[in-house]
Amino acid sequence: MRASRTVLVALVMACAALVSSDSGAQNAADPPAAPTADNAVLLTVFLKHDQSRPLGELNAQLERQGFYKAFPPAGIEVVSWYVMMGVGQVVTLRLPASRLREVNRIFETTAWGAYRTEFYPTYDYKAVGLAHHDKAMQ
Repeated sequence: MRASRTVLVALVMACAALVSSDSGAQNAADPPAAPTADNAVLLTVFLKHDQSRPLGELNAQLERQGFYKAFPPAGIEVVSWYVMMGVGQVVTLRLPASRLREVNRIFETTAWGAYRTEFYPTYDYKAVGLAHHDKAMQ
């Protein structure tokens, strides 16, 4: 568990360094970067709802805070968006690493209060895992 947390912290710090570097900065006039094979990360977000409050109250707060106007931002691919009963919502996004801060700020400014958030940067392992399976079956 401790090793995986260390890897997660290292990945987040690497993404933060990329975002804060001058070479990765965007001009305000530039369109948002789109995810490509060499810059895309997956980000799984747990939106844990406050179970002490009714759903209508939570939705009203999200509306007041502008959550659904701000999320998802243009150019960010929503890979999946599920309700996990008893937890809240689980959203997986595909985005360029340079837009990680932007996505985080949307949650900080529009979702907090109605949700507690957890973020898990990930990568697509499907092709590799299936290739290992196919090789093992030969």
